[in-house]
Amino acid sequence: MTVQQSPRAANGDTGSGRRRSRKDEILEIAVGLFAARGYHGVSMDDIGAAAGVTGPALYHHFAGKEAMLVAALIPVSEGLLTGGRERASAHPDDPRAALESLIDFHVDFALAQPAVIALHLHELDRLPDQPRRRIRRLQRLYVEEWVSVLTASHPGLPDNEARVLAHAAFGLMNSTPFLGGVVDRQRRAELLRSATLAALLAPTAR
Repeated sequence: MTVQQSPRAANGDTGSGRRRSRKDEILEIAVGLFAARGYHGVSMDDIGAAAGVTGPALYHHFAGKEAMLVAALIPVSEGLLTGGRERASAHPDDPRAALESLIDFHVDFALAQPAVIALHLHELDRLPDQPRRRIRRLQRLYVEEWVSVLTASHPGLPDNEARVLAHAAFGLMNSTPFLGGVVDRQRRAELLRSATLAALLAPTAR
């Protein structure tokens, strides 16, 4: 699997221009290593070496690898929910525009943070019960934003079927860790957007 290291992956930053702290930089490095080599394939010393500090010095910023996972995944899940709600509510009377806006938002996220997506896919179960349940709840709420827009776009579509479509769309858009860089970023965005929109607008009648 090819995983491109993600700018802003550590804190879910969406381009606000905020200068990253040393903690942010270390977390981004850790996320890239976890995504590429697996959680158990990376030690604190490995992270420290990649960040240019000793392993023990990392404990000034994080209690351990588990804390890094929590710091990487929870802000991203919170950011997706906040952004999804904003996009969905911006077009209350135009479901098609709301759907296109949600797709644009998620594609931008997926292209910016492939390492975080890979980390989530493979390492979420490493988290303790409480943060894992929190992330799952945030994800469910994010899915429901899509469900609301999809059912408005397809009158008569049951919620449970809309959830199937939403998860299918996430699978398509979250394929970015596996795409590599053969196709330039702008074209990848265009392809992902058009493919996702076509899939979600396809006839759903039985």
